[in-house]
Parts: sequence; structure tokens; C-alpha cells
Amino acid sequence: MTLLSFRKLFWTPFVLMLLSSFSSAKDSNATVPLVIWHGMGDSCCNPLSMGYVKKMVEEEVPGIYVISLMIGKTVIQDTENGFFMDVNDQVAFVCNQLAQDPKLKEGYNAMGFSQGGQFLRAVAQRCPSPPMKNLISVGGQQQGVYGLPRCPGESSHICDWIRKMLNSGAYSDFVQKHLVQAQYWHDPLNDDLYKQHSLFLADINQERVVNETYKKNLMALEKFVMVKFLKDSVVDPVISEWFGFLKQGQAEQTETLQESALYKKDLLGLGEMDQAGKLVFLECDGDHLQFTREWFTAKLLPYIS
Repeated sequence: MTLLSFRKLFWTPFVLMLLSSFSSAKDSNATVPLVIWHGMGDSCCNPLSMGYVKKMVEEEVPGIYVISLMIGKTVIQDTENGFFMDVNDQVAFVCNQLAQDPKLKEGYNAMGFSQGGQFLRAVAQRCPSPPMKNLISVGGQQQGVYGLPRCPGESSHICDWIRKMLNSGAYSDFVQKHLVQAQYWHDPLNDDLYKQHSLFLADINQERVVNETYKKNLMALEKFVMVKFLKDSVVDPVISEWFGFLKQGQAEQTETLQESALYKKDLLGLGEMDQAGKLVFLECDGDHLQFTREWFTAKLLPYIS
């Protein structure tokens, strides 16, 4: 054996092993992609809201891949779909989009604002591939709403119409099929009606039948972070942002997640997740979705960087 042959025999496996180690280290240090879903009256790309959040995350986490979801083909369509497109169809649309993105195949973190928070939870429960790692619900109504005191955005005429529809019959077939907010309208005075006719919320909260796949998929999350806004004038009751709600049969007293049947029976695995330290409850001293960059960086950035 020549000296050259010996060197090739010795060095080739060594170099390959070194390159493999370098590649693994690079992969382990790579940032996890982030998927953002906006709230009611907003869009994917508003420079004062989701566009700002996307840019801020990209500045704080160099190299991160961020998707701000557009539900439809245009920004206008995206905004309108936040009011009028069946939530189940929206979730299916997003699941299909995420599954086709090769950059997400190893997993991603998700951040939902307002109604986008519970919509992304539905994605976690229904579509485990690609895997969602951390779910951050920023002012999301995880137990729905029983009131629409103030509507965000500039669509006040739409919000007036929504109130009329909800008051006239939130659980009628027409309203359920054509109004997004009706699909997470949770009436504590008409619990049977809610469970029977709610097309979205009653399903993902296991209030008709228990879907073990939903429970298994949600429990696969590493962290489920919920942000409650202490001066919220949009979400009613505000405790819904921490998965609490009004006690059944009345509309004044509330109960925490831990006091609810959903938790005590552990229908979604939230009790087990809580015991394992997977549930994170954060507060923000502001109105709905009102936070500073400093607060965002200190409180939320650790779960996406």
C-alpha cells in the first residue's frame, strides 16, 4: 500500500464523519419556521399589524422563515374570509398549504392572533403533519365568545351586521354557515343548542363526541402558550383567552380552565399537559392585541427563537 492510498483510506471516512457532524450541528442550530394567522378584520400583510409582526420576528431572529397566512388570493379576500368563510374550510385550506411547503416538513411554531389562535389550535388537532411544535395564542378565544362589544378594524358596518345576525339566531343553519364569528359563539344559556349546532367550536372542544385523535395531536405540542389582555374590550368573556368561560346556565360568573369539565375530564389532554408544564399562561396589560415590542421580545420570542 502506497502512502497516498493509506491517506485516502484513513482520511476519507474521517472527513465524511466530520462533514456529517457539521451538517447535524448546523441543522440543530437552524431556526424553526413560524406560521402566523391574523384575527378578525385583519389580513396577512397589513404593515401596521401582521406585516409589522412578521418584520419584527425576522429582525429579532435572523434567518427565520415566517409565513403570514393569506386565506384567499388577495388581501381583500383574506380580510373578507375572516368574516364569511366557513372556519372548517379555512382550516383545511391552511392544512393543505402547510403540508405542501417543504420548509415546514421538520416542524414549525404557530402564532395566532385573536380568532387565529383557536383556528391554529384546530390545525394542531386535525393536521399533525407537518408537526406543530409550539402554539402561541395571542388573545385567542379558546372557549369562544358570548358578546361582541367592540369590533376591531375599520369594518364597523360589517360588525353591526354581525351583531344582528348573532342576536337573531347564531345557531341557525344560515348564520352558522355564513358567519365565522357564529361558529365560535358560545351561549351558556343554551348549552344544548350550542353543542348541537356549533359547526366549529363544539367540535374542536370535544363537546359532542370525544375524538381521541384531537387529544393525541394536541398533546404532542411542546408548549401551548395563551396570552390574556387585562384591559381587553373585544373578547367577552376575556377569560376565554386562558381557556376559561362562563359557568353553564348563566352569563355572569366565570370559571377557569382548571375548574371546567373539559379540564377535569381531560377531554383534550389539557390537564395532563398542564401537569407536564406544557401550558403557559401569560398576561399583557393592555387592550386587545395591544403590546409593545419590548413585551413581545421578552414574553413571546423565547417560544419561537
